[in-house]
Amino acid sequence: MAELDPETEERIQEPASEEAEREALLTPEQAIARMRIKVPPRANRKLRVLVERVNADPQIKAWWHVANVNAVKRLEINDHSWVHIQIVTNIALKLLRQLHKHGVEAGVVRDYDMTPDDAEVVVALGALLHCVGMAIHRDGHEDWSMFLAEPKMRELLEGLYDEPDRSVVAVEALQAITSHRDYGRPLTLEAGIVRVADALDMAEGRSRIPFQHGRVSIHSLSAAAIEGVEIKDGERAPILIEITMNNSSGIYQVDELLKAKLRGSGLEPYVEVVAHIDTEAEKSLIPLYRLEL
Repeated sequence: MAELDPETEERIQEPASEEAEREALLTPEQAIARMRIKVPPRANRKLRVLVERVNADPQIKAWWHVANVNAVKRLEINDHSWVHIQIVTNIALKLLRQLHKHGVEAGVVRDYDMTPDDAEVVVALGALLHCVGMAIHRDGHEDWSMFLAEPKMRELLEGLYDEPDRSVVAVEALQAITSHRDYGRPLTLEAGIVRVADALDMAEGRSRIPFQHGRVSIHSLSAAAIEGVEIKDGERAPILIEITMNNSSGIYQVDELLKAKLRGSGLEPYVEVVAHIDTEAEKSLIPLYRLEL
């Protein structure tokens, strides 16, 4: 099974639920000093250099900080901090590597005769910059993300790719950014992966903020019910996504929100989703729930 960065694995299984709120209270200088993205690059030199450049870039980190301030302090919605970015990037790379292991070709491999390593760069770029536009505004943030990301991508890719490959990698990553919105229409495996990876950062540590601010609705209740997400080899499909919840209201997150991101992503044939409801506090009406795509 493809690995996650160990700290990200821990956050997905046992989320540090107050981290996003604490960070939103820091000064920009304090906040960016804490930020360091960790992913397992394996033997992918381009991916390793890309992540090193991102970690050395105070502008990207400033965007992440302001995005989280807008989300947590001003809108009182879920975590959009650098921790969310790290989780989405790790999940996206894990999904891509697992699909590659099962012989599923990425778009840049199939259409441009590039390598799986190049597909990892596309996915990582899209995931790392997918919601920097939240620093400008929540409304239309995918478009603002592309506005900020396009020149930044060229800067990050300088020396890693010559033209025309640099432009190809950049626009493929931009497709992943625009396609992660609710009504997005991914045209590549890479874009679909970023879309689904974003939806899979659903564990309690990210979703508790609206609930704690008293917004009691099916959205906040179901989000607070999600305890963990695990990605592993499946029996019916290459990827099994197992979701653990403490209350059956969490089914809404799976059947409505995750399903909406999976449908049209291009990943439908390769993914099975199972939710386990583990609770002693309520009558267990549905101990196991399998999402039908």
